[in-house]
Amino acid sequence: MAANRTKPVLWAAIIVAMMLVGAVSVFAFSLGKYEKVKANGGVVTIAASRLSDGKARFYKFGDGGKEIAFFAVKASDGSVKTAFDACDACYKSKKGYEQQGDKLNCNNCNQKFAVNRLGPNATGGCNPGYLPHQLNGGNIIIKRTT
Repeated sequence: MAANRTKPVLWAAIIVAMMLVGAVSVFAFSLGKYEKVKANGGVVTIAASRLSDGKARFYKFGDGGKEIAFFAVKASDGSVKTAFDACDACYKSKKGYEQQGDKLNCNNCNQKFAVNRLGPNATGGCNPGYLPHQLNGGNIIIKRTT
């Protein structure tokens, strides 16, 4: 009689465990990409040292009820690149980019863009939308403009 009760309890435990693993996976992959930052006095400040490993860091900040997504990455030449996590062609998909080595890959159309070439002259199409910044005392300064 005890064996008859053990099977349903075991199956229930397995199902609950699978649901928990699934929930944690969804949470980790969907929300883990962006770090929230705030604009103080119309300026977003990020420590440039956070980019020393060459990995792109993705950020969001609230602006008038909208969330603005962008990334910062250190290129192999030592320069800092900042861009919106969107492009002119694929922004409506809201899929953004992911880093693959020294390239950023559009998650919508799968085009790849060399980190070293990001900037004000790489615009249009599926290029990451250029986001102007300044370096000041070890910080990346991005001014919010209206």
